[in-house]
Amino acid sequence: MEQVGYINEPTQLDTVFAALADPTRRAILTRLASGEASVNEIAAPFEMSQPAVSKHLKVLERAGLIMRGADRQRRPARLNAAPMKEAIAWLEEFKEFWSSSFDQLDDLLMELKNAD
Repeated sequence: MEQVGYINEPTQLDTVFAALADPTRRAILTRLASGEASVNEIAAPFEMSQPAVSKHLKVLERAGLIMRGADRQRRPARLNAAPMKEAIAWLEEFKEFWSSSFDQLDDLLMELKNAD
């Protein structure tokens, strides 16, 4: 079923949000915020195999959220936060909406309180 007026093509923003949807991948990004690391270093705190962590890294790499080093033996990963900029901009639009909605709710509650 096609939604009229909506873009059905996957975008970079879709890929970023899909990558960020998983708590393990968010934890990996948090780890990489403190500096580059090898797959084994990234896998250490998780109760999963190195190949499973590698799959998470591939998802993050496809989303552009990490970059992998050229060192063939170690292939260190490092954070690339640039793709998050588009996600933040998209979320900021909703922040303005919710802030306005909460301000209206505050006004209504004050009116109701003053009416009593």
